[in-house]
Amino acid sequence: MIGSGPNGLAAAIVLARAGWDTTVYEAADTVGGGVRSLELTVPGFLHDVCSTVHPLAAGSPCFDSFDLAAHGLTWIHSPAELAHPLDDGTAVVMERSFAATARYLGGDATAWERLLGPFARQWGDLRNDLLAPPGVPGHPFAMARFGLHALRSARGLAESAFRGERARALFAGIAAHSTMPLEAPLSASIGMVLAIAGHAVGWPFPRGGAQQIADSLARCLRTHGGQIETGCRVSRLPESPVVLADIAPRQMLALAGDRFPGAYRAALERYRYGPGAFKVDWALDAPIPWRSPECARAGTVHLGGTLEEIAQWESTHRGRPFVLLTQLSRFDPTRAPAGKHTAWGYCHVPNGSAEDMTAAIEEQVERFAPGFRSRILARSVRPPAALEQYNANLIGGDFNGGALNARQLFLRPTRHLYETPVKGLFFCSASTPPGGGVHGMCGYHAARAALSSRFPGTDR
Repeated sequence: MIGSGPNGLAAAIVLARAGWDTTVYEAADTVGGGVRSLELTVPGFLHDVCSTVHPLAAGSPCFDSFDLAAHGLTWIHSPAELAHPLDDGTAVVMERSFAATARYLGGDATAWERLLGPFARQWGDLRNDLLAPPGVPGHPFAMARFGLHALRSARGLAESAFRGERARALFAGIAAHSTMPLEAPLSASIGMVLAIAGHAVGWPFPRGGAQQIADSLARCLRTHGGQIETGCRVSRLPESPVVLADIAPRQMLALAGDRFPGAYRAALERYRYGPGAFKVDWALDAPIPWRSPECARAGTVHLGGTLEEIAQWESTHRGRPFVLLTQLSRFDPTRAPAGKHTAWGYCHVPNGSAEDMTAAIEEQVERFAPGFRSRILARSVRPPAALEQYNANLIGGDFNGGALNARQLFLRPTRHLYETPVKGLFFCSASTPPGGGVHGMCGYHAARAALSSRFPGTDR
């Protein structure tokens, strides 16, 4: 196994539980990939380096099967899953309960539950189809209903489903996690999945930082006899009957490109990467002073105003940036010294952009929390180049493992999905279905493909 991100570790666990001798090689000194936590600003202030709030991890079928709670993982739920402040001083809030969320949606409360409620109530079944590679779904009628909405643009769905600014803004912010323009076909799909998960399992975060996800996966792997070698960079294809690689297509070409037929090599070279992220971590001497008190109840806060404003940023990267912010030390005291706090915010930027977005991001926070800047003790800034330097899979700062366009949303990185032309060599990164997010399902499905290739007839 090459790489110890959530997908690599999930794949290794599946193979180890099947009785395979499994070793994970990780170039860094610690496991985790995109789920690491470090003191980035001031000693004693713990920051999640990449991902931080994890609805898909909490709802992941494979993580559930690993019983990560038994390996030390504890989820924390803030009183509200998400807050979305507006310029009138109020905020739209998403809570687990549809009834509680309805208080903030006015005349769109019924429409919100009509759109999302049937799928949230079926999450336990639908998640296996939503987080799977293309194929015949286990629940075809429910997935057909989902598809009628998911195929649309996020903006088109929001404007047709909701009449008011508040529900439209809330859905736009959730859909913008995709990094796709909100006018793009299929951009509604990510918004649908994340909103459904928010009502079904919440938007929780691990006590003690995102690193705890990786550490619990590593402990699970070791209980099944798997081994992990950190500080071990793989620069050539290992001599092993089966190799699974939690890496992007660009790295796979460097590792094994000379072993691939020309057509497959060309397909990987055509693979496209999506927008990058510009991320800022803050050490604070007090909580963020939100104008709307409802924002203090949420672990995640979306700073972008109206649907129109969010859509403009996500399609042009011009104007005020849409900022995704988390404030987890309000609910997890392990992340900062007593009385102090951490926060984390980022915006989407063009892939590989060198523009410094620090001031623009902080201005957006000030817009909804006047006095925020006066509470900053220290900051850590990571533009796209720094993110890629930290984690080579984040090409140009792209944390989704590749652009989410009509083709790559389903057929990633090629139509062969996990398999490559080299016998026994498989992709298992976010560049395979079901794509980005911390859920381990790319690794899970890749491991099932590897088992099936070695033992035909194995249930994949």
